Amino acid sequence: MSFKQGIRAWGVAVLCLATLISTEAAARTKPFKMALGDGGGSPQQVMGQKFVELLEQKTDGRHGTLMFLNGQLGDEQSTINDASMGLLDFTLVAINNVTPFSPSVGVLTLPYMMQSLEDAIALTQGEVGQQLVANTVRDANIRIIGWTYTGFRALTNAKRPIHELSDLKGLKMRVPANDIMIDTYRAWGINPTPMAWSETFTGLQLGVVDGQDNPYMTIYAMKFSEVQDYITNIRYLFSIEPLIVSEEVFQAQSDEVQQAILAAGQEATEFSARYLVEQEDKIRAELVSQGMEIIEPANEREWMDRAISQVWPKYYDRLGGKEQLNRILKTLGRDEI
Repeated sequence: MSFKQGIRAWGVAVLCLATLISTEAAARTKPFKMALGDGGGSPQQVMGQKFVELLEQKTDGRHGTLMFLNGQLGDEQSTINDASMGLLDFTLVAINNVTPFSPSVGVLTLPYMMQSLEDAIALTQGEVGQQLVANTVRDANIRIIGWTYTGFRALTNAKRPIHELSDLKGLKMRVPANDIMIDTYRAWGINPTPMAWSETFTGLQLGVVDGQDNPYMTIYAMKFSEVQDYITNIRYLFSIEPLIVSEEVFQAQSDEVQQAILAAGQEATEFSARYLVEQEDKIRAELVSQGMEIIEPANEREWMDRAISQVWPKYYDRLGGKEQLNRILKTLGRDEI
């Protein structure tokens, strides 16, 4: 071999080695992106962080994930849309923001459908949950890989204690832009104000709206005690926040990475349930220590009867028919409608 040939061979070897090293480094270090609507300390952040840790463990450190909190990558519906187009890897959102993309998941936002954490687990982890996952893939090119159990959405306001349904009269209540939730408030006798989540704290602070509803952990994480005085402990909606992966991104992964994503999502889901049980009472006590007053409604049966009788029938067709809802109620050990 001539000197020139030796130099050329050495150069080719160095180039191949550099390419191999850079490829392996890219595989290890190029992170996924995850969008969250809520901030640090929220159930979304806790769930997302657990998933990130588990996925990195299960892929031997090859797949890290960057989390973008507080709607940095857009509001929740925008991030779902980005994920559906393959422009975003993961997003963690409130279930009501998925319904415009896959209407059947609206069953999880029907008032008083879920009446305990056990109900929420039964629906999301059983046949109903499997069907909802398949529907979101079909309808929106996104896949639910985990479920955040955030707890019942309690009612807060800055005006007065709400003991009875009639006490709501005259209050300006913020709700998400979700038909079922809007109709629930209308069934209770008031016309709510749809407002983007990113605008809610400011809206409460400026008095544009008087109140809103969210789980205790979200009320605490978003510092609503600074702008709200009263909490009414209603149990009309158990809040679930799914962790979503872009189906395009998911299908682009190897079988090994796909299984790691699914396993990390399942383990993070189980962690979320434990976290809710361990933390909710502590957070309620902390909100009281911050000056909020918690009120038990005098007769929540009236709230329930109005919501079920006036809201449910409007959505039978959209949610798969009355027979489908009866199958779900049977799963929960409840009477048919």
